Amino acid sequence: MCVVPEQPQNLSCIQKGERGTVTCTWDRGRDTHLYTAYTLQLNGPKNLTWQKQCNGHYCDHLDLGVNLTPELPESSYTAKVTAINSLGTASSFPSTFTFLDIVRPLPPWDVRIKCVNASVSRCILQWNDEGLVLLNRLRYRPNSSGAWKMVSATNTKGRHDLLDLKPFTEYEFQISAKLHLYKGSWSDWSEPLRTQTPEEEPTGTLDVWYMKQHIDYSRQHISLFWKNMSISEARGKILHYHVTLQEVAGGKVTLQNITEHTSWTWVIPRTGNWVVTVSAANSKGSSLPTRINITDLCGAELLAPRQVSANSKGVDNIMVTWEPPGKAAPAVQEYVVEWKELHPRGGTQPPLNWLRSNPSNVSALISENIKPYSCYEISVYALSGHQRGCSSIRGNSKPKAPRSGPHINAISEEKGSVLISWTEIPAQEKMGCLLHYRIYWKEQDSNTQPQLCEIPYRVSPNSHSIDNLQPSVTYVLWMTALTAAGESPPGNEREFCLQGKASWSVFVAPSICVAVVMVGIFSVRYFRQKVFVLLLALRPQWCSKEIPDPANSTWAKKYSIVEEKTQLALDRLLTDWPNPEEPETLVITEVLHQVTPVFRHPYHPKWPDKGQGVQGHYNSEEDTGYSASSLPPSKTFIAETGQLVDLYKMLGSRGPDSKPGHLASPLTVLPVDYLPTHEGYLPSNIQYLPSHEVPITDPLEELETQHISLSVFPSSSLHPLTFSCDKKLTLDRLKMGCSSLIL
Repeated sequence: MCVVPEQPQNLSCIQKGERGTVTCTWDRGRDTHLYTAYTLQLNGPKNLTWQKQCNGHYCDHLDLGVNLTPELPESSYTAKVTAINSLGTASSFPSTFTFLDIVRPLPPWDVRIKCVNASVSRCILQWNDEGLVLLNRLRYRPNSSGAWKMVSATNTKGRHDLLDLKPFTEYEFQISAKLHLYKGSWSDWSEPLRTQTPEEEPTGTLDVWYMKQHIDYSRQHISLFWKNMSISEARGKILHYHVTLQEVAGGKVTLQNITEHTSWTWVIPRTGNWVVTVSAANSKGSSLPTRINITDLCGAELLAPRQVSANSKGVDNIMVTWEPPGKAAPAVQEYVVEWKELHPRGGTQPPLNWLRSNPSNVSALISENIKPYSCYEISVYALSGHQRGCSSIRGNSKPKAPRSGPHINAISEEKGSVLISWTEIPAQEKMGCLLHYRIYWKEQDSNTQPQLCEIPYRVSPNSHSIDNLQPSVTYVLWMTALTAAGESPPGNEREFCLQGKASWSVFVAPSICVAVVMVGIFSVRYFRQKVFVLLLALRPQWCSKEIPDPANSTWAKKYSIVEEKTQLALDRLLTDWPNPEEPETLVITEVLHQVTPVFRHPYHPKWPDKGQGVQGHYNSEEDTGYSASSLPPSKTFIAETGQLVDLYKMLGSRGPDSKPGHLASPLTVLPVDYLPTHEGYLPSNIQYLPSHEVPITDPLEELETQHISLSVFPSSSLHPLTFSCDKKLTLDRLKMGCSSLIL
């Protein structure tokens, strides 16, 4: 619908710069839907008039092309705009202004900054302005900040001193201008100047922390870590760090080192007290050194914080809380909260992170280098002078259930139990801190619910034994892992059958029953005899054969033994022991002893000197003594009690230089079955001798030095027997039997 033009509103005019032209703008109102012409008219001093028309439906501004000069800055100018179409006319209200009101200076240009003596203590900002500019304003800010700092200056003549700039900081500077304090408008802001201020000597101290690790009994490994200084503290580019190590007792610097890294490692003795200092240096100087004593971080148990806990706070934050260390709480100067990733992805060494907290605080929110679904080892240290106490816990931010279960790689039997070994879950699949492992098992092809064993993660990180499996039963085993968010899927399944012996309790009851039955059977004489008959029947045939008689030997009838004299003097018995270096001669003497029990104090013979052999033994005072009292004739030997005792062969040895009457040592007496006599051999199993035959006593046999042993075993130093007899010894005279072996 076509309408009459509305009255133009908000007419304003402006001239950009001293050499610019006047441009006016207005609001034309609603659309007339007709051709409408807009005419701009400017009236000035001395009846000067400028007029210009624009044709178009959307005309809302016009440039008159007129430059107002500053000769008459206070002269008034009036502007008016008129809209005309076929239906009518409408004019705006007139707008009156002066040169100073409408002229907007051009933005300053060629902005630059210069610091005196390369120091931020005094920096001069310079620029260029139009000649009529009276007022300037400056704004500047560090690049890292969003807020501007504003400064106004009058009659600056294109320069201004800045005294509050920070060293080694990127700044952005802008300037605008104005022709009058109260009239006119500000120019646009200049193009920004971005520059960095000069460096200054670092201020403050480094935040240093350390770790200790024992290598052996005499050496320890120390690792120092420090944080980068903030820009405000570094006040320049840190070129290197200066590290010194010294022993407190000596006072002399042991080691000096310069490094560009934020960590340093060295090996020092475990003895003595050590101090480390670290300082940062830039092109202007070094910071104050940070001094730290290398002591045991967990040496003071009384300073250990209590009830340490770690709770997830979002995706990348963990809230750590603790309680003061009891009575030692007033001595705490500060707390240090330390954390590092337990299983870093990619196999790189995890960075060590820490923050310090006032002794009044018992909580800390850690967020630096915290990643979701990762597990961290968190320690809280309480510092008091040179002493430290610590407590540790594991924590994570926003955990999930593990993506996979442990992989069982070996099952072995060990002392009746089953040792299960598995491979650690990859770090990217743990999805947080593992709390427990679960081992499941059930019998193969069984529909029953599986049994399980839950193991704390820190107790058995990769192996565990279970001992309640039955032998000779095939089991299926698998494992899962748990975080605070849930349980993982099952890992691989493994079959296993315990091959070890069954428990001893399985055999105890049957063994006892069998033993009772056997004892009952053998207590009956009838069954015992039957068993003996059965054993005799099973005896090998060679055990039942008779021993051949040596008298029937062909060899015995064909050959005879060489005759020797049987006279054996008594002085051959009482001789010294032979020299160990000379061969010994064994003498065999036929002796028949009447052994009579005699209770008397024992005689202690004169023992040979050191280096001479001794055979035989002697009895204590409480033993019953036996003495050889007589030498009976052949074939007769009767004790005073009327009973016959066995014959003994007395063996003795003497050297070639032995003298009669001197007994070297007690003689060893051996039991034998047959002993030689003047008329042949006497058996040792004679049942009875007439009591009227009295043995003939030989005074020489009553020597008190003779000590007779009743042992049935031969001496360990038995020598070959050599003797002589006046008659031939043939095998038809030799009798052998088994009765003499029964004492």
